[in-house]
Amino acid sequence: MRQHSDPRRIGFTLIELLVVIAVIAILVAILIPALTRAREQGKRVVCWNNLRQLTYAWQLYADENGGKLVNGEAGYDRPGEKAWIGAAWATDYRAVAPTPRPEKEQIAAIMGGALWPFCKNLLAYRCPTGRRGEMQTYTIMDSMNGRTSGRGLPTGNRVGKTVLWVKKLSDMVSPPPAERAVFLDEGKASPDSYAVHYPLQQWWDAPMFRHSIGTCVSWADTHVSTWKWKEPQTIQLAWASENGTYASNTPAASPAEDLKMVQRACWGRLGY
Repeated sequence: MRQHSDPRRIGFTLIELLVVIAVIAILVAILIPALTRAREQGKRVVCWNNLRQLTYAWQLYADENGGKLVNGEAGYDRPGEKAWIGAAWATDYRAVAPTPRPEKEQIAAIMGGALWPFCKNLLAYRCPTGRRGEMQTYTIMDSMNGRTSGRGLPTGNRVGKTVLWVKKLSDMVSPPPAERAVFLDEGKASPDSYAVHYPLQQWWDAPMFRHSIGTCVSWADTHVSTWKWKEPQTIQLAWASENGTYASNTPAASPAEDLKMVQRACWGRLGY
């Protein structure tokens, strides 16, 4: 019978075990961020697809209504203009941890909206990283037949060739549709449309803390993209919004390139 020459050599030494543990720890440290990024990228792709579906529906609505845009004020019908979606937001939507409406009410709000006949996919109304329990996380820009009250638009609603508050597809000439934003991923349901000042260098609604500190956006020509905030103040405001401490109408620190990007995408130009 063969015998071990040295019984102490059965198994690993303490040093060998420590080396293996160290290697595993290094691999985990390398792989987890990569897996997290891949997971986020996958969710962002889903968000992009949702935005495309909604923007196609938005465009189809206009095509079937003589070029007129759908009412972009979530939850508020106008004479002859049903809102694109009903009131799906939580009654305490400004809270850090709001209580979502019952699912049946949210479904009724989505299916009762003017875009439902053109996008009958409940999942398309929500980003997979949106607030838990809410079935709508996207909002329409003020300028796309949204709310105008208090936005400071000039008389006549036009500066040169630029129509600021758009009622028809044909209004978008300069700049062209590819440069006018329609839907934003807000990450939660909220009333009205996404508000941003025209004549002032300051935020109205908060910037979004979404998808790698920015947000996903669709454009009037139906392409989609991702904004990533570059300025520390913008990120601070977005974080404050997530924590329920954002104060509206916050002046932006110079040079405010993030804010200017949003204002141009909304109104087609700066008003200052």
